[in-house]
Amino acid sequence: MALIEQMPVVFIGHGSPENAFEKNEFSDGWKNLAKAIPKPKAILCVSAHWTTSAHWRQTGTGVTARENPRTIHDFFGFPDDYYKFQYKAPGDRKFAEQIKELVKTVPVELDYEWGLDHGTWSVLANMYPGAIIPVVQLSLDQNLPLEKHVQIGKELQELRRDGVLIMGSGNIVHNLMLLSTEQSYPWAADFDLKVKEALERKDNALLISYRQIETADFALPTNEHYLPLLYVLGAAGKELPQFFNEKIVYGSVGMRCVVFWDKKLNL
Repeated sequence: MALIEQMPVVFIGHGSPENAFEKNEFSDGWKNLAKAIPKPKAILCVSAHWTTSAHWRQTGTGVTARENPRTIHDFFGFPDDYYKFQYKAPGDRKFAEQIKELVKTVPVELDYEWGLDHGTWSVLANMYPGAIIPVVQLSLDQNLPLEKHVQIGKELQELRRDGVLIMGSGNIVHNLMLLSTEQSYPWAADFDLKVKEALERKDNALLISYRQIETADFALPTNEHYLPLLYVLGAAGKELPQFFNEKIVYGSVGMRCVVFWDKKLNL
């Protein structure tokens, strides 16, 4: 890939699949982000919904290598139209092979079974509805020490100089067992704020050891929605965070989005 303007690296709080289809403040925020940054040559997404322990892959880290990745409808109880939706972005095997070569922390396997799950396509359907930009996903190995997720992000950082948008997709606060009509539980707001403050002061040690935050166990009973943020931290380098969609919905789902870039955004 030719050297072009360095792309930002982003973490997206994706929330419900409804955001793929509804016009709301969150989908509008994603659309505005796409308008504010250069059009990527390719997209690498680390989604909360492709983990080692929760899906078919038993060990290790995978990267999608299908030329035409399938649209995965990994949710239940939504309208029929949601399951008919197809996000037909192309894959890119050569790009997947490049990622495999760049990552030295762990072995990376080319994967031909997974596709694009809703952590990826629900966001990209708003950002890039034409689905013409190649997209690959990198899986989350939940058996890795947390600092290794950050290290993998560092190893992928150079992709940004090649016009690649690195995107983590999850939720900083994610407790579906305690959904509520309340705007935010106090513990959800507390954890979200402490993560924001740690991001602002570049306190990666706390962000890696986030269980030290006393509200973490309520905010994140499991960590798969948080782990994509660690890849973003690694790929971010010295850039400071910019935030948008700073809201908690259903009491316990944080929609905060974070952009690391050397240019000021107005989102």
